Amino acid sequence: MQVVKEQVMRALTTKPSSLDQFKSKLQNLSYTEILKIRQSERMNQEDFQSRPILELKEKIQPEILELIKQQRLNRLVEGTCFRKLNSRRRQDKFWYCRLSPNHKVLHYGDLEESPQGEVPHDSLQDKLPVADIKAVVTGKDCPHMKEKGALKQNKEVLELAFSILYDSNCQLNFIAPDKHEYCIWTDGLNALLGKDMLSELTRNDLDTLLSMEIKLRLLDLENIQIPDAPPPIPKEPSNYDFVYDCN
Repeated sequence: MQVVKEQVMRALTTKPSSLDQFKSKLQNLSYTEILKIRQSERMNQEDFQSRPILELKEKIQPEILELIKQQRLNRLVEGTCFRKLNSRRRQDKFWYCRLSPNHKVLHYGDLEESPQGEVPHDSLQDKLPVADIKAVVTGKDCPHMKEKGALKQNKEVLELAFSILYDSNCQLNFIAPDKHEYCIWTDGLNALLGKDMLSELTRNDLDTLLSMEIKLRLLDLENIQIPDAPPPIPKEPSNYDFVYDCN
């Protein structure tokens, strides 16, 4: 029964566009093929859990996180168009926000309509120095989610809401166009504040990039068993006559 369930789940992950494609994929995923896939995945998992691989992961993870951080900040520099929602959930107004190239100022302002491409900094009327940001809050902790009862009841909107708190009782409120932009902006803002990026997108990116980097670095060791412990250090030679002084 478990094998049948796995056949169906693996066939669905390919997102077949028709019933015939789904049936064809099921036929390719025979019992024998499922066992081979399981064995391969188990071997890969065991390899990736060995101590040398775990130490390598620990060494290169900061590099990967820095790469993700730079990508998030680059996206904030490009900017995003956000919609303004009122208590009646109307979305007929737009505003744009983007980070300055030196990462020191957030430029933002209202728009008459949704832009085609990036909006120049000089066309955005307002700005907020990053140094003035006190905190970034999300979801039900956002001031605009507490104030508007109709929005508070909308779970979809609640999951896309975040706010920048600055000065005393001042905030810049956002509702992201989708979950991806929500993760990009909350990650980027946390990175600006020197905090960890905790979004699901970052976790997925980290797992994917870390796995790819590990596999690339291990290409020369393919089909070679990696020992759990380093090889023993050989004894010192009886003499050092083979050493030459080149001075």
